[in-house]
Amino acid sequence: MEAPIRLEKSNRIGKITLNRPEKRNAMSPELVEGMLGVLDDLESDKDVKVVIIAAEGKAFCAGADLAYLQQMQSFTPEENLADSQRLMSLFDRIYSFPKPVVAQVQGHALAGGCGLVTVCDFAFTAPEALFGYTEVKIGFIPALVSVFLQEQIGAAKTQELLLSGELISAQKAAELGIVTSVVEAEFLEKEVQSFAQKLIENNSGHAMTTTKALLRSLHQEERQKKLEEAAVLNAKSRSHSDCVKGISAFLNKEKPSW
Repeated sequence: MEAPIRLEKSNRIGKITLNRPEKRNAMSPELVEGMLGVLDDLESDKDVKVVIIAAEGKAFCAGADLAYLQQMQSFTPEENLADSQRLMSLFDRIYSFPKPVVAQVQGHALAGGCGLVTVCDFAFTAPEALFGYTEVKIGFIPALVSVFLQEQIGAAKTQELLLSGELISAQKAAELGIVTSVVEAEFLEKEVQSFAQKLIENNSGHAMTTTKALLRSLHQEERQKKLEEAAVLNAKSRSHSDCVKGISAFLNKEKPSW
C-alpha cells in the first residue's frame, strides 16, 4: 500500500503530494501524521526554501475521511479531542511554517481540504476547482478553519461561507482572497514552479521567515486560545445526533432530513 503522502525535493523546493486519489485525498490520521512529519523534515532542511502542497488525482482534498469520522463517533471524548488537536496542529503548523507554503490546487478543495488551502500562504488553482466549507451540510462544524479564515478575509465573508456551506468557483475564491491566482489546468504546475523559483531567487529566506513570523505574531495569543476552543467544539460535534445522521446519510448517498 502506498504512503498517503509523497515528498520530493529539487531546486530548493520541497513538494508534498497528497497521495490518496482513490479517496479524493481525504484527510486520514495517517495523512495528517505524515504531513506533520515531512514538515519537520522540510523545516530543518537548509536547502529547502519554499514548500509546495499538491495532490494526485481529480480532487485536491475532499476534507475529513468520513468513514474514519463515522468510526470516531464511538470513540471516547478524550480520543476525539486528541484527534481534533492533531488536525489543529497541522493547520497551525502550515499557517506558522517559517518558509513560504504554496498550494497547487488541481481539483476540488472541500471542507477540511478547503481549510488546508486557507492556511497556505499562496494558492494557485485550476479554474474547474470548486471550494467550500461544507461541514454544516453533514451536521459537522468548520471549527478550526473559522479561526484562520476570519483572520484572512474578515468576519462577514467568513460567516457567509461557513453558515451557507455553499460551493464557490475558483474565480470567486480568488476574489475573496482564499486563493492567489486562477491558472489554466495545463499550465498550473509550471506556474507554481515558476512562482516558487521567483521567491527563491529574488527574496531573502531570512527576510521571508522573519516577515511571516511578524505577521503571525499579531493576535497570536488570541488565535491560540480560539484554536484550542475550536478543537474542543470539533471533537464534541462528532458525537452529536446531527453529525451521526449527516455522515450516515452521506455514506449511504442519501440527503439528510433536517
